[in-house]
Amino acid sequence: MFFQLNGASIITSEETVTLYHGSKSGLHGLIAPVSRDRCDFGKGFYMGTERIQPLTLICNYPEGRLYTLQASLTGLTILDVEVGLDWALLIAFNRGKLESVKGSRIYQRYASMAAGCDMVIGYIANDRMFVVLDRFFNGEITDLALINSLSALKLGKQYVALTEKACSKIKILDEQYISDEDRKSLKTESEANRTKGIALADEICRKYRREGRFFDEILKAGE
Repeated sequence: MFFQLNGASIITSEETVTLYHGSKSGLHGLIAPVSRDRCDFGKGFYMGTERIQPLTLICNYPEGRLYTLQASLTGLTILDVEVGLDWALLIAFNRGKLESVKGSRIYQRYASMAAGCDMVIGYIANDRMFVVLDRFFNGEITDLALINSLSALKLGKQYVALTEKACSKIKILDEQYISDEDRKSLKTESEANRTKGIALADEICRKYRREGRFFDEILKAGE
């Protein structure tokens, strides 16, 4: 069952999924929605579909741990966000990039988008995308350049448990310590992927530099 929201859908699911979570010093106590506020989809417990993604986030931390998890989606209200402008602007809201238009229609849209939801499913703004997103937020590239970059970079998905209810449905299947040798290898791989992603995004942004709308134009139109 779903309710469409222009690139984002409110859904329910009976699915059970295997996901991964990286922790800088290990998980202690019950799983809870206690990440930093300024994360992609707000404060929550973040998990990804790709094993390599959380590994690259913890490769600089000697006490880092990788967790394999099982999450049941049964009984949860879920916001499923497709890759595109809604995805980028929801991230913009959660990172505080819409504060200049607080109270406007566009601000209220993204402030309320995940209201009442237990979980958000959306693509990961990984190392390669951070650079492109920042260029969009800073007015250097248009929405069309951003969206085409998103499609080309083939991001993995992240599942974000926003409520205690969602967190209670997550089970730890495995905990893995990352050796010094593996951490060095992961750092090298992460840097190579970042360089490759930036080069690809630069090529796409040059192609679409005169097409689409800039971030400030979108915000002004939504006032």
